[in-house]
Amino acid sequence: MVQSSKAKSESTSPGAPVPGRAWLMLALATIGFAVNFWAWALLSPLGPRFKTGLDLTSFEQSLLVAVPVVVGSLGRIPVGALTDRFGGRVMFPIVSAVTIVPVLYLGLAGHSSLAALLAGGFFLGIGGTAFAVGVPLVNSWFPPERRGLAIGVFGAGMGGTAISALTTVKLVDANSMATPFLITAGALAVYAVAAALLLRDAPGRTVPAEPLARRLASTLRLGITWQASALYAVAFGGYVAFSVYLPTYLRTGYGLTQADAANRMAGFVLLAVAMRPIGGWLSDRLGPVRVLAGSLGVVVAGAVAQSFTPALAPVGTIAFLAMAAALGAGSGATFALVAQRTPADKVGSVTGVVGAAGGLGGFLPPLVMGSLYGEYGTYAGGLALLAVVAAVALAYTLTGVRDGDRAPRAGGERRRRTAQTTG
Repeated sequence: MVQSSKAKSESTSPGAPVPGRAWLMLALATIGFAVNFWAWALLSPLGPRFKTGLDLTSFEQSLLVAVPVVVGSLGRIPVGALTDRFGGRVMFPIVSAVTIVPVLYLGLAGHSSLAALLAGGFFLGIGGTAFAVGVPLVNSWFPPERRGLAIGVFGAGMGGTAISALTTVKLVDANSMATPFLITAGALAVYAVAAALLLRDAPGRTVPAEPLARRLASTLRLGITWQASALYAVAFGGYVAFSVYLPTYLRTGYGLTQADAANRMAGFVLLAVAMRPIGGWLSDRLGPVRVLAGSLGVVVAGAVAQSFTPALAPVGTIAFLAMAAALGAGSGATFALVAQRTPADKVGSVTGVVGAAGGLGGFLPPLVMGSLYGEYGTYAGGLALLAVVAAVALAYTLTGVRDGDRAPRAGGERRRRTAQTTG
């Protein structure tokens, strides 16, 4: 059961120009995603410092940076469903404002012990749920043929992790441990106010009338939910895993300084961010399946090459940059597939589940990498496992996933009617 507002969507007719207001909402959502992801990633660059200062094991350090990831991932499921019900205009300011609390706690008091850091990191995960707010918001403003690009542009907000990588360690070294946390809290506060004043849901946005539990149950019955979850767990999960663990990997495996490792991780993140909208744009033209297949093939090759721990110049650098580009493009293509095949009133719910799968895909690798290194003194096994998982995902993409425009006629007609009703 779906209730629609009386207003007509500004983005209803296929091929019609996208209104300027839609691009403004996309820009606001992307900024919000970036700011919340900046907060979400604050602990990762400081992982080596905490390991030394608190005498943590490799596994404890991995757990520290992984906890915000898993909480932010699982939290996307209810937050996505709530966004379907209340809209991004309500949810974006709430998520941003609530995230301020753990940011201030970690900066002012919660960095003196592992237990305090884990507690702060748990609630810091709230910032990671912003993804499940932005996708349905952006999706509702754009016509189907432009959603791959639009959601890809929004996904570039994951570059907030690069802001953290480039600034956190430098701010701590130049001032104090509290400095980056206070600055991030200020940015969250400014955005929460701006979003409350300026952000708008699309006219004609579909509002589900079903109870939350029933909507989540119906979401889990959709084939696209499980297909996209499996693919996003590899594509975005790989990105998250590298973005939180790459500084540790480079310091331990190659002996780089903390600052050098953080800068290289930032380069990895920026390339992945740049490729995400390109992946969405290519998906609008070539189809998400082709883009996903190409991306996963590159990840397999890059992971195999890096499993031999080659010298960073040039082989290791090329391998990591190739994987960054492929993981970014693959993430954009996955949500182009979601935009193609998801009923309009379930985009938030599906996004929540798929986003959770992506985040959980990034939770396990750091733990595996830390455990393997602690046991064998090498990261080769972890990279080999990535190659195997990416190869399985590639095989599944080629044999079990179809683009939405190749779906049966009845489903296509139903999607077109939904798009014309909701925008």
